[in-house]
Amino acid sequence: MNKYLKYLATFKFWKEFFIMTFGMLMCSAAVYYFMMPSKLVVGSMTGLSIVISNVATMLGFPLKVSVVVTVINAILLLLAWLLIGKEFGAKTVYTAMILGPMIAFWEKVLPYERFLEPGQTSVMGDIWFDLLAFVLILSASQAILFHINASTGGLDILAKIVNKYFHLDIGTSVTVAGAIICCTAFAINPFRLVVIGLIGTWINGLTIDYFTAGLNRRKRVCIISDRYEEIREFIVNSLHRGCSLYEMEGGFTGEYKKEIQVLLTQNEFSDLMAYLRKNDIHSFITAGNVSEVYGLWNKNKKTIL
Repeated sequence: MNKYLKYLATFKFWKEFFIMTFGMLMCSAAVYYFMMPSKLVVGSMTGLSIVISNVATMLGFPLKVSVVVTVINAILLLLAWLLIGKEFGAKTVYTAMILGPMIAFWEKVLPYERFLEPGQTSVMGDIWFDLLAFVLILSASQAILFHINASTGGLDILAKIVNKYFHLDIGTSVTVAGAIICCTAFAINPFRLVVIGLIGTWINGLTIDYFTAGLNRRKRVCIISDRYEEIREFIVNSLHRGCSLYEMEGGFTGEYKKEIQVLLTQNEFSDLMAYLRKNDIHSFITAGNVSEVYGLWNKNKKTIL
């Protein structure tokens, strides 16, 4: 328990708490101002919430979208805990559960009706501009959250479940799950709006795939040096990463040397290069990007979960 309390007192926790809150404020604004007025259902849990809210209202049981979003996210978080486990991250619990209240916040502080002309259902005046604005703002919020290894919840949870059990990559999982949800819009929208939503879902899936690839990118570093033991100690004791040592023979000189191979983040790679320069360690180094890493390395060395 003490380590959790100590973590709550760190600057890192409060910085990431602010970033997550700001990112979700952007996300909720995109949903409230560009999805809800036009009933534009881009494949997401919020889109499904809009459908459920409208269908319930037509049946005489009015439900606010913010309430439906909160309930659906709570159910998905329970499924994530049971089907995916702790790996998904405690951050998603916070971001997923504040989306509904933040939509209610925008509804209270600055209702979108202020921006609509009589009979108009588009804040931007055109459904395609609404779609573009929504995807751009949502992508920006996702970029902010992905940078600190968080997510917006909702569809991301469903996509991870699809990814785990059907072995599709995360971008495809988002697109498939989103397309299924988007098709529920036939219950409230004409065919044209559903097609627009499917296009938005496809673009959003590509964007998520792009940011996910960037988030998972690591450096595969190969180092040949006579001072390999110093380098190994720095990697293990200072960077807190494991590494592999291989005995190799130089094709040109015929000399036998040790080669170190290690996977690092970009910041860790920069720290390693700074260490080599500072200590004047002569070495031969190659580095390449690795987009996917599986196994024990994925466990964040700084996490307390």
